[in-house]
Amino acid sequence: MNASPVGLRIAAHELKGPPVTSSPDTPSVAAKGIEPVSMSRYDEDFQGFSDDLGASFKRYGFAVISDHGLEESVIKAALDDAKTFFALPEEVKRRYHQPGTGGARGLTPFGVEAAKGAAAVDLKEFWHVGRELPEGHPYRQYMRDNLWPTEVPGFRPHFYGMFEALDQLGRKVLKAIARYMQLGDDFFEDKVELGNSILRMLHYPPVPAGAPGVRAGAHEDINVITLLLGAEEAGLQLKDADGEWLEVAPPPGALVVNIGDMLQRLTNHVLPSTSHRVVNPAPDRASFARYSTPFFLHFNPDFVIETLPSTISAENPDRYAGRSIMAEDFLTERLKEIRLL
Repeated sequence: MNASPVGLRIAAHELKGPPVTSSPDTPSVAAKGIEPVSMSRYDEDFQGFSDDLGASFKRYGFAVISDHGLEESVIKAALDDAKTFFALPEEVKRRYHQPGTGGARGLTPFGVEAAKGAAAVDLKEFWHVGRELPEGHPYRQYMRDNLWPTEVPGFRPHFYGMFEALDQLGRKVLKAIARYMQLGDDFFEDKVELGNSILRMLHYPPVPAGAPGVRAGAHEDINVITLLLGAEEAGLQLKDADGEWLEVAPPPGALVVNIGDMLQRLTNHVLPSTSHRVVNPAPDRASFARYSTPFFLHFNPDFVIETLPSTISAENPDRYAGRSIMAEDFLTERLKEIRLL
């Protein structure tokens, strides 16, 4: 079953001053040169596809992929499910919250997650779906069973189908990254085949006037790569190398992919994990909710992250010499920083 997402996010550092809102004057990423790379080239011109995708990642930490092949009907079905679930009474939704588990599965209620070091919590709630493993699998010590809301028929097939489709697509993107980095096309395959990946269904409610905080504070993603489609409401911005915040406004139906901290660390920052945020809406859109669904692709839990030798040079010395870390330990550290553990 094919499927796909609609959007974005987690959290990592405090925004100064009043809540940031979108503005007609906010520059768009397209104006700065992020050109979509067509997935149709994956089979027709894999080297060219990989070169263009890799160059975008190296420059921005972000890339835009068009013609991704994910089914619009499944995207819509999942979005409809999300709207139905988040419209349920709070006491019903709270039945699916598991305190003390890092939000790995089920509901993380509104006002729990915060950007690293931020005084105010993010203005969002979300649901997590993860990989399903058979009884007795050794990785079950890291991956909990999924929760499924019985109040929303179709929720499970729609969202787990989306998880599987994005997992497959993410591995194809990693194959292109491996080619760009001259690692061998299948370098990542046995490192992510059973990754502790997460599909997140996000709900940003309408923002009342004077609300403290922002929808998602400036942060870098924890994982390897994140795959997302544009949400119905604007707000996603990335921080360019010159410090300027740029609006991420991909063409309709295009997939946005960004590098996470795990891959940045593995590649010694050759591929950067770029700060991004979801700003509060302009006043004329403040009464509209925002929904999005990012897929956070992770390494296998026991994969040890240590700097690739090919990325170490006199100009770029090893930033993590003697500091290798298991992927699951890295994840745990970061979840504590953003108040999920």
